[in-house]
This record gives sequence, structure tokens and C-alpha cells, in this order.
Amino acid sequence: MFRPDHLGAVAVTAVLCAALCIGARVRPGAWTRVAARLLGVVLVANLAVWQVVTVAQGHWSPTNGLMLDLCPVSAVVAAAALWTRRHLLAELTYFWGCAGSVQGLLTPDHRYRFPDYFYFQFYVTHAGVVLAALFLVVGLRLAPRPGAVPRVFALTLGFAGVAALADVVTGGNYMFLRDQGGRGTLLDLMGPWPWYIASGVGLGLLFLLVLDAPFRHRGHRVLGARQVSLRRSPAPGRRR
Repeated sequence: MFRPDHLGAVAVTAVLCAALCIGARVRPGAWTRVAARLLGVVLVANLAVWQVVTVAQGHWSPTNGLMLDLCPVSAVVAAAALWTRRHLLAELTYFWGCAGSVQGLLTPDHRYRFPDYFYFQFYVTHAGVVLAALFLVVGLRLAPRPGAVPRVFALTLGFAGVAALADVVTGGNYMFLRDQGGRGTLLDLMGPWPWYIASGVGLGLLFLLVLDAPFRHRGHRVLGARQVSLRRSPAPGRRR
């Protein structure tokens, strides 16, 4: 943690987040759609190249190559949200990105160093999801709707069930359900298996509630509802 290559990646992420969010709020326009779709393409292309490189190096196997961890899945969801601007996808991107992927930025995998390919792959995935999350919610004003926390929490538990089944079938460690991974993450502070899983569920719910707190004010909820209504309402002069 806090090596120059780590701090550099965090700084670049912060600058891009600020530029996109401020730009979208101050000067909204057609460029936001181009920027959103470009970021979505980068996220998906990064995952595709990762699979190709892993296969080419002979390191791919069902135990580690199915992309059933939360961060790569978040990247796919974020790409879909950036292209479609559907509210549920934006909510998933926001909560998964800010509760999960941001931890990858703060406690990165120490095996990857600049300028190794996997260094860039790691940071494009994690930083890209965080960037997409803030761009969608702050820049494009797709704020979480009422009931977003239980929706996202239920979907997260459902996805964890899929990952658990994959772990049983492949012998992998998707979503770190078999062990903490030993990479200096928050899981290392939550006790041994299986207790850290229960602690992680509780902490995850707390993160969702904290992230939802800025949008609980009635004004934000009303604004979000009006935006959805405006998107769905017909143009003036058109029949329903």
C-alpha cells in the first residue's frame, strides 16, 4: 500500500472522477453520452483482454478465470449502465463500486507493480467501476431510488450464492468465500472462516446504508422521481 505506483493510480482516478462529475453537472450535453459509452467500452475491453492474456500465458482455469468475483461483474454491470442509463444498473454500479471496488483501490493486490500488464488491468477494472459509479450518480444524476438498499442487498446475496456454487464445483475462491485471500484486505480483520463471511455481510449492509444516506433527503428523492418521470413522459404535442 501507498507505493508511488499505487498513489499515482489513486490520484489519476480522483482527477478523472472530479473532471467527469463536475463537467457533467456544469456543462451537460451530448458529450456525456460519448464519454459514458467510451468508458463502458474500456471496461468490457479490459476484461476481454485479461481473459486472452491469461489463456495465452496458460494460467486460465475454472478455479480462477470465470470472473465471478464482484469487481469484474461490477465492471460489466457498469458498462451496461453507462450505455443504457437504466436506474437499477446505475444503483448496482454505485453501491458495488463505492462499497467494493473502492476497497481494491485502497488495498490493491501487492503482486502487481507498474508497468506490469496486470497492474493496468487491476486498476482499470477497479478505478473504472468507481469512476462509472460516481459519473452515473453524481454527474448524470441517476440517484438511488427509494428501496435501493434492500434491492441491491438481495441481488448481492443472490450473486454470492452463485459464486458459492461455483466455488464448490470448481474448487475456486470466488468472492473470497473459502478464505480471505491473504492480500491485506478488510477481510483479514474479520476473524477466521466462516465468521468473516457473516461479518462481511453485516459490514456490506452498513456500507450500503451509509452510501444511501446522502439521498434519503426528500428533495433528492423527489428530484430523482421527477427525472424518471420526465424521461418516460411523451414529448409535447405527442399523443399518449
